[in-house]
Amino acid sequence: MPISRREWLSLVSVGAFAQDMGSLSPLIESLAASRTAADFDASFLHPKWKSPGEYRKVALQVALEGLAFQPKRVPLRPEVVETEDLGDVIREKVLFSTCEQFRVPAFVHLPKKRSGKLPGMIDLHSHGGWFVFGKEKVSAFGADKMLPMLAKYHQDNYEGRPTATEFARRGYAVLTIDAFPFGERRIIMPDDLEKHGADRSKYSAEVMQQLNMRCRTKESTIAKALAYAGTTWPGVVAWDDMRSVDYLASRPEVDASRIGCVGVSMGGYRSLMLCGLDSRIRAACITGFMSTVRPMIPKHLDTHSFVHFIPHVHARMDLPDIAALRVPKPLLVQQCRRDGLFPLSGMEESVAKLEAVYRKAGAPAGAFSSRFYDVPHIFNLEMQNDAFAWFDRELKGVQ
Repeated sequence: MPISRREWLSLVSVGAFAQDMGSLSPLIESLAASRTAADFDASFLHPKWKSPGEYRKVALQVALEGLAFQPKRVPLRPEVVETEDLGDVIREKVLFSTCEQFRVPAFVHLPKKRSGKLPGMIDLHSHGGWFVFGKEKVSAFGADKMLPMLAKYHQDNYEGRPTATEFARRGYAVLTIDAFPFGERRIIMPDDLEKHGADRSKYSAEVMQQLNMRCRTKESTIAKALAYAGTTWPGVVAWDDMRSVDYLASRPEVDASRIGCVGVSMGGYRSLMLCGLDSRIRAACITGFMSTVRPMIPKHLDTHSFVHFIPHVHARMDLPDIAALRVPKPLLVQQCRRDGLFPLSGMEESVAKLEAVYRKAGAPAGAFSSRFYDVPHIFNLEMQNDAFAWFDRELKGVQ
């Protein structure tokens, strides 16, 4: 129902429109409020679900239909195109196919000293408004090769310790890909190469900023184009991440029964999706990306990329419900209490919901764990150390 002028002026007077949607905020929020818990019938907390098995079969299909991208599963055709010695870690640059259209660039990080099969880790890079780099966001390069802006990104997001290289130092085989459309898969406009060339290591800070901004302005264009192509941006990303598990599991160094995934921010979102959609993920850590969606509507929409919005899914399930597809397998959620990207109420509610899911499923004690850190949006050293110790317990049996 349209609001009256008096109601409109009343809302303005209390600052209700200082939000993402201005005058439309009350209307959209009322649409969300009209749905009850009974409408979330693809949540394991819905009373019709008795066992995780029957629930997963139906809810997984709801998620996959919303993502709208399940192309033909083509051979990987992996190719190692470069190998670097980082001291205690070997980094390979590889290419592999995820579908007929995509040949995906990736880094594989391996500890130089190793014996026997290694646990595997899918390290999922973040967004951060940076499109020029993807997989490089979680990989160390050494002071002599580090671009100043990339070093700043590592400091701002990982407190100076990018996680993929560190996991390898700790005895994991680690794979990180360029998510679509980041890094070598970013959108390149006709004059970009003519003006700036293809060698990203030669870009100035000003050029980096210009190219990142150009890519950011094309996010809605990408979402529109993929919609007309019959698919979604989050669907493409999720598919590539699942095919990453195929590739990592195929590596001779890797124990395919011990694969984990981890990420912060958009990487946390990707970890949320991957661990729910792919049952081969034995242990998963979601950092800096977990909230119920309804509390996000008033003023936590413009803080997020189009890649985080899946058509139709949230009519039947919430974000924590997607992660809950993995119940009763181990899941760690790390929340940043001062994270401006999410409402605190939504973050707290999401943890309570996951606790309830694991309790209803009769999961073993400790299968789900979570912690709030009194920090802004970051994957700092303390959080990383907690995640490393947790993965060591779950994937290496270290007590």
